[in-house]
Parts: sequence; structure tokens; C-alpha cells
Amino acid sequence: YRLDKLFSPRSVTVVGGSPRPTSPGRAVVKNLRDGGFEGPIHVVNPHYQEIEGIRSAKSFDDLPEPPDLVVVAAPAATVPSIVAAAGQKGTPTAIVITAGLGHGAGSLADSCEKTARTTGLRLIGPNCLGILAPYAKLNASFGAHTPQPGDLALISQSGAVAAGLVAWAASRAIGFSAVVSLGDSIDVDFGDLLDYFALD
Repeated sequence: YRLDKLFSPRSVTVVGGSPRPTSPGRAVVKNLRDGGFEGPIHVVNPHYQEIEGIRSAKSFDDLPEPPDLVVVAAPAATVPSIVAAAGQKGTPTAIVITAGLGHGAGSLADSCEKTARTTGLRLIGPNCLGILAPYAKLNASFGAHTPQPGDLALISQSGAVAAGLVAWAASRAIGFSAVVSLGDSIDVDFGDLLDYFALD
């Protein structure tokens, strides 16, 4: 399923976001840093020089190497080209947080799905909260809480449900091996993740 890099990436790149406090992309970068992720964190954004103190690259071509995981929080119209660039660079996994990509033939989501399938890129989302993998110290989401490590994997279509359960668990000392918000599930779906976690 090529999902190992999703839950244990060596490096993460966040595409999009802004210095605004409410920006999902900025929240992802902050969560990655605050969660203690130990690999390189890069930002790609042609419109800002830095996000959360990390200098922005103008494009994927300016990155030192292809990341294992890309988190996309850019405007909907730009997402297909970002997915294509990541796939062509050899990035194995991506999370598309951006909403509003539409549904069905000819939509932005359809373009992302076809591109991901062509390049072998595994895609979570779009329109999702992101993922959390506590054992890897990975909070690649814009959620407010980082759970403690545990033996329970949580898969939810809804980002709100996932965030609510993580917050509920935090007050009860319940940990997770991973938390995944699937959103619109144009690629990775429940079946993929059930198989993956059953073998974990």
C-alpha cells in the first residue's frame, strides 16, 4: 500500500499556508515542530518568505531532496499542479487538507486522483484534518491536540469527529498508534487503512 512513509516519514514538506494565525498551513507547520518531529521540515510557498520561522522555498525544485510526505494547504485551484509536482519528484505520500476540490469527472479532485495514480503517489484527503502518528512524533494536521502514544488506531472520515475523539481521549489518558482523517477519500480509503493497521 506504500503507506509506511505516511506514518513514519523521514522528512515533511508543507505547501501553502500564510503568516495568519488562522491559516491551516501555518497550524500544520507549528504542530509538526511542537510535536517534536525529528526529521527536516520544509515549506513551499511562493508568496511568503517564511512560515513559522521556516524559510519558504519557491517551488519543489528548490527543495534539497524529495520529501517522504507532503501536506497541501494551498488554494483549491493550485492543488492538482502541486500533486503532480510532488508525484513527479518521487514523493511517495501526500495529505491534501484543502477543501473545495469538487467531485466527479472533470473536477479538481478527479485531476488529483488521476495524477496520483499515474505517479504512484498515495493521497489522503482532500478536505481532511490530516494524520497523527504519535510514535513517530508526527502531527501532520491542523488539530489542536497531539495524542499520547498507544495501541489504538483511529480512522475517521470526519476531521471534526477525529479531533473530538482525540480531545476526549487526552483527558482520559488514552493513546493512539495513529489517527487518520480521510476526508473525501479520492485515493487511500477505509479498506486500505484497515488492512494496513491489521498488519501493524
